[in-house]
Amino acid sequence: MTQNATVWLPYAQMQTIHTPLAVCKTQGSILTLTDGRELIDGVASWWTACHGYNHPKLIHAICHQANSLAHVMLGGLIHEGANQLATRLGENLPGDLKYVFYSESGSVAVEIAMKMALQFWINKGAPQRSQFVYFQHGYHGDTFFTMSVSDPQDGIHPPFEDMLPKHCLQKIPQTPEEFAAFESWLQEHHEKVAALLIEPLVQGAGGMKMYEAKTLEILWQICQRYDVLFIVDEIFTAFGRTGSLFAIDQANITPDIICLSKALSGGTLPLAATIANKKVYDAFLDQDYAKALMHGTTFMGNALACAAAIASLDLFTNEPRLAQVADIEGMLKSALMPLQNVAGVKTVRVKGAIGCVELAYPIIEDLNWFKLNFIEQGVWCRPFGNIVYTTPALTINSDELEKITATIVKLIKQWSATRYRK
Repeated sequence: MTQNATVWLPYAQMQTIHTPLAVCKTQGSILTLTDGRELIDGVASWWTACHGYNHPKLIHAICHQANSLAHVMLGGLIHEGANQLATRLGENLPGDLKYVFYSESGSVAVEIAMKMALQFWINKGAPQRSQFVYFQHGYHGDTFFTMSVSDPQDGIHPPFEDMLPKHCLQKIPQTPEEFAAFESWLQEHHEKVAALLIEPLVQGAGGMKMYEAKTLEILWQICQRYDVLFIVDEIFTAFGRTGSLFAIDQANITPDIICLSKALSGGTLPLAATIANKKVYDAFLDQDYAKALMHGTTFMGNALACAAAIASLDLFTNEPRLAQVADIEGMLKSALMPLQNVAGVKTVRVKGAIGCVELAYPIIEDLNWFKLNFIEQGVWCRPFGNIVYTTPALTINSDELEKITATIVKLIKQWSATRYRK
């Protein structure tokens, strides 16, 4: 008897997981299930579908590209889409962030950035600079090197903790005293440090933790003083999510390396980019082949994905995305901030098109209750840890967003009434 194959799902205990919902169609902010039900997507497919699903300009760009060239290796070859996208990204990024290395996922983009930083110092004759500064509640991916710079206290990668290289975990400083202490520590240890790695303004999978743009700017200035490379992981925060095209646009900084993925292709196809400045790029130029960046991924710079990404950037130029984000931010604040007065709610945070309600203690035993009740209300949201959040498409209409926020409010109040019964 033939056994059916099984799709092994992410972040799931396959023995106890509820049967996943089968989706047969997407449009705008709506997921249509095979049984006919419709759900409003409150998380935009892990924050990727910034323009909503099936935007006609993205679909047209992909179909048009498929008629001539779907993919070609970048080993010794190039295509116009890869060149054009690199140029467009460089035009939108500050300073000389114009050296674009493609890959297919966010984790790999960060892995490549870390590899660049390490080899930068090797090529400069300082191989002892092999440590990374990373931060509490930070998350940078599930590949092995990125796991080593994701906060182990958040419990995403516990089976591997003893196998990972050890780096320098720090708290994001908030006060003058904390900044002074951080600078004092870096002054003492900078000769062992290759780079600082940080998610700008919002730490996503680590709990939607938010901090001020000035904090990012001060950290960058400190790194400048001690010649420590500064890497920003904008996998989550880029392409309008925090209210500007890139989160770093809200701070007066130019990082040495920036990592992009998720919404880069408008949520259509796998694509990522690790973009370096001239200082980093020039360190790899030499007659010695050993100083080259010996890395490559098979589908890097995929032509279909590049076409989608170029069309996505066009939409940010030609449609009012950032104005839509400002409207979403206002609606999220209006709807969610009153939850701060509900028993069991620790805090409510809103930034751009990110709305987060942090509960006072982990609700892992209540996660399925939340998820199932969201579905019953016609909403798709995925709370994690003690975080109930929404990161909708930037094109979501007001009725759909109001349905999401009203459902969050309703369920948290129900949860609170049960947990905090007098």
